[in-house]
Amino acid sequence: MAKRESTFINMVTTLLLVTLIAAAALGFVYDFTRDAIAYAKIEAQREAIEAILPEFEKIGNPYNVILESSGDTLEIYPALKDGEPVGLAVKTFTNKGFSGHISIMAGIGKSGNFTGYEVLEHSETPGLGAKMEEWFGNTDKPSQCIIGKNPESHKFEVSKDGGDIDAITASTITSRAFLDAMVKAYKAYEKGEDKIFGNAGK
Repeated sequence: MAKRESTFINMVTTLLLVTLIAAAALGFVYDFTRDAIAYAKIEAQREAIEAILPEFEKIGNPYNVILESSGDTLEIYPALKDGEPVGLAVKTFTNKGFSGHISIMAGIGKSGNFTGYEVLEHSETPGLGAKMEEWFGNTDKPSQCIIGKNPESHKFEVSKDGGDIDAITASTITSRAFLDAMVKAYKAYEKGEDKIFGNAGK
């Protein structure tokens, strides 16, 4: 059998075939796992809501709030017990993190104070910015904790900027970003407060 001559056309054809096969395989894997990934995100979201709000029986109909100041759209989930709202969860975010996007589920009670939060997504530095997952919820250290507070009663800025919240050590950028997301959540709460606690679940 004669040895096939290696030509530029042969190499391009081979490369094209490999690329097409790889793309088809990736497409198949994506289609196969898409529903599982979506379900996992929904479950993580549900677990986050349960962790940050007072005891409730069900989550009412979620809806969106558009913040006029920024044009950002945030999702709100009313939590109900005996048919009455006990608090709400706001899916908020910021793009000001050290590594960009941070997504957070923030809990706000009927008093208007934050009851908890769960960081859903981030790419902050492990051991530094990633500490936000616990730092701002540490009730043993009131100067850094946001639980039981809101941007009306406290200045939600880091102390370095004249605010009332201590930043994560060596992670001021992440801390500023986190507080930015929480202020957004509170603005969404203010905009939808009457609807949430007046008509939630109806």
